[in-house]
Amino acid sequence: MVTGGLGFVGQRLVETLVERGAEQVVSFDIVPPPENVWKHEAIKYVTGDLCNLDAVEEAFKGADCVWHNAAAVGPFLPKHFYHNTNVLGTQNVLEACKKQGVRKMIFSATPSSRFTCTDDVDGQTEAEMPDIPQATYVAEYSATKAEGELLLRQACKDNEILFIAVAPHTVYGPRDNLFLPNLLEAAGVGKLRIFGSGENRVGYTHVDNYCHGLIIAEKQLYEKSPHLGKFYVCTDGATHPHPEGYSIFWKELDEAVVGMGFDSLYSKMALPYVLLRIVAFICDCITTATGKKLKLGWFTLRMLTMNRWFRITAAQNDLGYEPIVSYKEGWPDTIEWFRNKWLPTFDPSTASGATGGIAQQTVDKVKLQEQRMKK
Repeated sequence: MVTGGLGFVGQRLVETLVERGAEQVVSFDIVPPPENVWKHEAIKYVTGDLCNLDAVEEAFKGADCVWHNAAAVGPFLPKHFYHNTNVLGTQNVLEACKKQGVRKMIFSATPSSRFTCTDDVDGQTEAEMPDIPQATYVAEYSATKAEGELLLRQACKDNEILFIAVAPHTVYGPRDNLFLPNLLEAAGVGKLRIFGSGENRVGYTHVDNYCHGLIIAEKQLYEKSPHLGKFYVCTDGATHPHPEGYSIFWKELDEAVVGMGFDSLYSKMALPYVLLRIVAFICDCITTATGKKLKLGWFTLRMLTMNRWFRITAAQNDLGYEPIVSYKEGWPDTIEWFRNKWLPTFDPSTASGATGGIAQQTVDKVKLQEQRMKK
């Protein structure tokens, strides 16, 4: 069972499970499967809402392991989405597991639940980051993901489920509908600039690497496993341009921008961090007053200027994790996919800039989810 089975990561996870021999995988998602989805006899697509406990319980019948991947992701969604999906939805997943006798669960977590907007994450391990709950979080997404994880951690302590949390960082790859589309759209209309010094270090996770980490974690779900209840981060590790485990964010992003045929970010003046703080404050005020989600707020500014990379030794030692797709292979492949699949659909007349509304691709999915929630 994969919740969020039609999302960027969820869809690839369903495919990978089947590719590795799973006899049946149930893909549970609030949106119906598109026409071009992989139609395989081992995949059962179920359309339902995590907030509907009856629907979740029905879908979970016969499952032996749940990969709980469904989430309201990123900073751009309506606020109620986060609590409904990440907390209430997780509670329903837990209740359905208990009712249907499903003991094993892998939770798709986020490292942003462990850091703040004021402190860099510059090569820390999971043990070196603050544990949850925290007094404050970088965004509503992070807060609600932490709340959902804590529900599952407590259930694991109470021996109601066997649970491990596995997180990626900045997932990329073909079919990405959040990270690259929003940045490339701003670059495509000539409004994206390098923020600050442009030297911030970031770790990435190819979608196939994350799915690999999620799948192998299931092997550690057994009674009295020393890894139960723990939190792990999986990235591209030593395959990054800097083998310590990171890339220079703006350098790699510029490679994608130029790969679309857009002007290099280095051909334009970088924007001073102090100026960006003022603009981000204004954008946040507009969002608060109007409800319109703008790309550049305090959260986005920090994510695009702070160091964010992690050492993955815990996942390597405890889960046996190693990247199966190198960054040097995955990043060019992703750029090629966007050039062939995303670029022909890009319309500069409807695109927004660095401070404007979010990418149309993101907006479309939000609208579809809202329609499903009203039914």
